[in-house]
Amino acid sequence: MADIIDNASALEDLQRDAALSMHRINHNAVSAERCVDCDDVIPDKRRVNVPGCKRCASCQQDEELRMKNRRM
Repeated sequence: MADIIDNASALEDLQRDAALSMHRINHNAVSAERCVDCDDVIPDKRRVNVPGCKRCASCQQDEELRMKNRRM
């Protein structure tokens, strides 16, 4: 019985670590120079503060709102 619980606990740890790693910021990621949605230039300040960004702040806000509404 203890082996089953130990295995389940180990599996839970692996799944949690995998989920957390998907949400970590890669500080070495290269940010886009232009927004993929509106093609506006992404300001340098945003590109430095949000490594790997693909959208300007306005389009990112719109995308997050769309994603939030899909989950409901």
